[in-house]
Amino acid sequence: MKQVPALKIDGIILSQSLAIIHYLEETRPNPRLLPQDPKKRAQVRMISDHIVSGIQPLQNLSILEQMGEKKMEWAQHYITSGFQALEQILQHTAGRYCVGDEVSMADLCLVPQVFNAERYKVDLAPYPTITKINKALLELEAFKVSHPSRQPDTPTEMRA
Repeated sequence: MKQVPALKIDGIILSQSLAIIHYLEETRPNPRLLPQDPKKRAQVRMISDHIVSGIQPLQNLSILEQMGEKKMEWAQHYITSGFQALEQILQHTAGRYCVGDEVSMADLCLVPQVFNAERYKVDLAPYPTITKINKALLELEAFKVSHPSRQPDTPTEMRA
């Protein structure tokens, strides 16, 4: 599909964020990305799916290119719609991070989606929980170095 991410690891090539994250969780379980508690694990999966299936696909470049002059409006609409629901979910699940106080798969999905929201100039003021979690995550070294704005292929105007 000519999309990112893709990961070449252990003699295989994987694509799609959640497939990659699940593989890493199963083969390199430290640190854990899914909580041991089944309820929290289900919440992490729900939030992750909400982001990667409900919000993010509507901003894929292939879709936005089809929108022409309306691409900013389109992206803002679907990010806002998704963030409204996500904010409500996170108000019930969040501690320091998306689900409690341990970094999880949901947090790995949140940071790039907030980056996209900023990229498409979505007003984040109505989403204090999302903003608080994102800020806490960006204090962690792993999130700093892996942030979308710091990748080698990031367009110059979007670099940190």
